[in-house]
Amino acid sequence: MPKQILFACGHTACAGCGQAIAARLVIETAGTNTMVVNNTGCLEVFSTKYPESSWGVPWIHSLFENAAAVASGIEAALKYLGKEDIQIITQAGDGGTADIGLQALSGMWERGHNILSICYDNEAYMNTGVQRSGLTPFDSDTATTPYGKQSFGNPTLKKPVPEIALAHIIPYVATASVGFPQDLQRKVKKALSIKGPKYLQIHVPCPLGWRHTPNLTYKVARLAIETGLYPLIEYENGALSSVRKIKPLPVEEYLKLQGRFKHILNSPEQIKKIQEIANNNIKRYNLLIQEETPSSSI
Repeated sequence: MPKQILFACGHTACAGCGQAIAARLVIETAGTNTMVVNNTGCLEVFSTKYPESSWGVPWIHSLFENAAAVASGIEAALKYLGKEDIQIITQAGDGGTADIGLQALSGMWERGHNILSICYDNEAYMNTGVQRSGLTPFDSDTATTPYGKQSFGNPTLKKPVPEIALAHIIPYVATASVGFPQDLQRKVKKALSIKGPKYLQIHVPCPLGWRHTPNLTYKVARLAIETGLYPLIEYENGALSSVRKIKPLPVEEYLKLQGRFKHILNSPEQIKKIQEIANNNIKRYNLLIQEETPSSSI
């Protein structure tokens, strides 16, 4: 453990909040020589209740849409002052990354700023009432995509933000999960060792919005990976450098623990569609663990 606590307890996150766990893993891996710019969102609200703060590093709250622009200005100012050894992290939820904040991120990546962008992907606008975002999964029941006679929930697939980041030709893009903390920390450390723009998307279960009990956060996080619905991948200089191999579990193992998918559990057709999403991920990223063929005895 670090001598100095960089993300203190006493914040107001919900019990079992995956984002709170991930934020602590990130900042304690990054260390004290770090500045953080945070979009509006759950993390900003629960970690900085005035006049208190959980952050043990310089931390700036920006608007919902412009953390990347603010961070770009900080990076330019530090460069002017000759303080280029200070690490800069810009972080937001999925709404502040995939939707409202995407244009500022795109500009930052295009300009080549030496900044790590982190998306805490809890798959909806949780802070304002669980509305659908661009990273909400297919068939998920949210406040703005409710299930009913004419709908099974969210009709769209998750926006491929890692691919959008890759299209900007940045040197490092990866996904991580709070269910695999050592992998998450390794990727944070790796990203910060690389000069230039970096993007890390971290899957973080939300008991409130996903409607699972707080004690299941870790299990739910791991099942997203182990079913193939959320591949753990890593790109360096545009090339896929690593993936986490799996022995795939049926997607029902993941879906049945969450109230947001309760309405499709008796619909084999809808479950088949979600299984196909997982199967496509497994095929695309070659996630399957290959069983070794036993050698024949002579």
